[in-house]
Amino acid sequence: MDSYKVYFLKSLKDKGFYIGCTSINLSHRLNKHNAGHVKSTKHRRPWKIIYFEEYNNKSTAYKREYYLKKPSGYTDKLFILEKCHQKAQPQRGPFGVG
Repeated sequence: MDSYKVYFLKSLKDKGFYIGCTSINLSHRLNKHNAGHVKSTKHRRPWKIIYFEEYNNKSTAYKREYYLKKPSGYTDKLFILEKCHQKAQPQRGPFGVG
């Protein structure tokens, strides 16, 4: 069965963030971002994964990504970023938000 990941990247260049969703292995997806193969992130490389959530359902994963990018998901996004800021390793969620 496929799994889908919603993930947060942090730019090591400008300290900004990117939220994405994928069905491929996260390390492979990160390599694509860092190699410049993703148009929306290539100018802010390099990236590191700071957080991810795993889902068995594609629709649920993409809805979660969309929610986190919308204003209504802003509080949850801030909560996740705050928790990730306290840790050195990528965090697996959810953190009990939403």
